[in-house]
Amino acid sequence: AVGSCRRRRLAPLNEDNGRFLLLAALIAAYLSAGATVFSALESPSEAAAQLRWNRTLHNFSRIFNISLPELRAFLRSYEAAMAAGIRVDALRPRWDFPGAFYFVGTVVSTIGFGMTTPATVAGKVFLIVYGLFGCAGTILFFNLFLERIISLLAFIMKACYERQLRRSGLLPPNFRKGPAVSGVGSLVGWKPSVYHVMLILGIFAIALSCCASAMYTAVEGWNYIDSLYYCFVTFSTIGFGDLVSNQNAVYQHQGLYRFGNFMFILMGVCCIYSLFNVISIVIKQILNWVLKKFECRCCPKCHKSSTRLSRRNAITPGARLRRHNVAVDADGQYDSDTEGRRLSGEMISMRELTASSKVSLAILQKQLSETANGYPRNVCINTRQNGFSAGVGALAIMNNRLAETSDSR
Repeated sequence: AVGSCRRRRLAPLNEDNGRFLLLAALIAAYLSAGATVFSALESPSEAAAQLRWNRTLHNFSRIFNISLPELRAFLRSYEAAMAAGIRVDALRPRWDFPGAFYFVGTVVSTIGFGMTTPATVAGKVFLIVYGLFGCAGTILFFNLFLERIISLLAFIMKACYERQLRRSGLLPPNFRKGPAVSGVGSLVGWKPSVYHVMLILGIFAIALSCCASAMYTAVEGWNYIDSLYYCFVTFSTIGFGDLVSNQNAVYQHQGLYRFGNFMFILMGVCCIYSLFNVISIVIKQILNWVLKKFECRCCPKCHKSSTRLSRRNAITPGARLRRHNVAVDADGQYDSDTEGRRLSGEMISMRELTASSKVSLAILQKQLSETANGYPRNVCINTRQNGFSAGVGALAIMNNRLAETSDSR
């Protein structure tokens, strides 16, 4: 059993790879289920619409004595005109400055409605360069917004938590915040719950979508369900383009509506982006829970025995490699002389002893520095971790700011 566990740990399918493959399988199943549902819902309507169109086309050809090839050629020209932005009813100019600003906003935010596209070669080449830096900068803006909204929510939730502790008598009335305060009541290292943050962001996103839908219903003339659909498609940067706001030539209070439309889209995209990242963390926790269910039963015994051996401070050949793979545990400290005498017959390498002393000194210096600054943290050493082990981008922000994500690692 011990040999099988060792072979499992040496296998390339570690926890990260297992989580990735499990998520890929779940996404494939999710896509298949979604395709099945949408095909069942929309396919009959599409077939009925195609049948009605063919009937209308033949009736028009027969009544006005126009051949079907000529009529189809005319309709192809009309489709090309629609792609160029030409409509029967008067619409706003697509490439004046407000229209072009609306277009570049949909480009850098990756919404991409598709109702306006560059027709010239120079415009298409410029779009490639412009979108490369614009999309990268906008994603950075979204990540910075996520960091600040999480910090704001953490500040508010921590204040509410401290107020609740004061009411229950667990904190003194003259409690002050700051690094100089120590003890249980200092709340140093307290982090908000990822589920509470997800709930708050979800409520805010729903409220924002409802307000925006009310505005679109009143100004654009859509029904409320279509307005909600447009808000989700736009805020999530899906951007189908079947419904697009601010496209008529004239509106009442046009300047005010354009400003409100811009602000709703900006806040909606930032909020939904943050909500998506929080939901992704919850999905990751579910994947971790599923992976733990698939672990073999003998692995905890092997890990427990290896952890007991790694706590000894006696330096043996290969002990430094084992020491790198096990986290430093504060619940058991052993004297090096007594523990070294227990393992008789072990050879002590001066090189490994020096390296171990350097590692212990670095840990001690880090603990002293963090304690002096008021931010004590648990120290964990693992040479297999690299700079990306804590996550990149929004994932790193969530891991550093929320409670469950930090504890799960």
